[in-house]
Amino acid sequence: MSENIEQIKCLIIGSGPAGYTAAIYASRADLKPVMYTGMEPGGQLTTTTEVDNFPGYPEGIDGPQMMMDLQKQAERFGTEVRIGMATEVKFNEKVGGIHKVCIDNAKWIEAETVIISTGATAKYLGLPSEQRLRGGGVSACAVCDGFFYKNQDVAIVGGGDTAAEEATYLANICNKVTMLVRKGEMRASMAMQHRVNTTKNLEVRYYSEIDEVLGDQVVEGLRILNNQTGEKEEIAITGLFIAIGHKPNTDIFKGQLDMDETGYLITDAKSTKTNLPGVFASGDVQDKDYRQAITAAGSGCMAAMDAERYLAEIETKETEKEVTA
Repeated sequence: MSENIEQIKCLIIGSGPAGYTAAIYASRADLKPVMYTGMEPGGQLTTTTEVDNFPGYPEGIDGPQMMMDLQKQAERFGTEVRIGMATEVKFNEKVGGIHKVCIDNAKWIEAETVIISTGATAKYLGLPSEQRLRGGGVSACAVCDGFFYKNQDVAIVGGGDTAAEEATYLANICNKVTMLVRKGEMRASMAMQHRVNTTKNLEVRYYSEIDEVLGDQVVEGLRILNNQTGEKEEIAITGLFIAIGHKPNTDIFKGQLDMDETGYLITDAKSTKTNLPGVFASGDVQDKDYRQAITAAGSGCMAAMDAERYLAEIETKETEKEVTA
């Protein structure tokens, strides 16, 4: 470990819309933020070929390009963006306490405030053909990418509430939606199942798994396996949506920050405050309901403002102590 520990006002862990927006606001508030991008600089949007639903881009924008633009904007105001990953944290439980974060198992940083924007990773099936066609018709977000398959035939994998909600969302846009459920019943609530079963252009196939995603450059179809009979069938589709859940990137915070049963960080009321003073969470790491670039950006703004107010309150109290001393 390095003997010289760097001390900063605001450390942002993770990039993406939440992290970069937090950086923009923190920079403008003169918090002199330092950002470590994590393993995937730019976050999930770097794997998205077209972002069509973020305000301000009437013609849409390429995901990686959008992240480059956000980075440049953050840097223009003074953010120092570094490549690296937080591997260990030692958070302080006291107001005004200094938080310690280790980068790449090699360097410790001391920060007065920490903004966590490490996001969540979509779960995939793990098929080589599925991974090969990510961005070529395979998506983990129907709300993000469904529009591109208007009036086309698509399929969605999953049996929970998210899968059911996204399936009915797609049914309003697409010609036909085939929903593949691995078991003989859905895990979704009865209300969501009713919505699925009453949607005319939505077909549910139980005991069904994907054997292969068909297509060279883009998705052209599926080979479906009936896991009860062993029979295989091919169907023609142009889009495949995976809705089997997300895993929040919060492992290094376990035991220190409050999180729900699936690992999403819990924030206080309508703020980005965690259970520890000076530690804030923004974006998909604490949002399991919306998971959109625009909502992540909004919470990044909130986190920077919460951090600024936290430091201002501490400074005010210290000034008051000096006056009364």
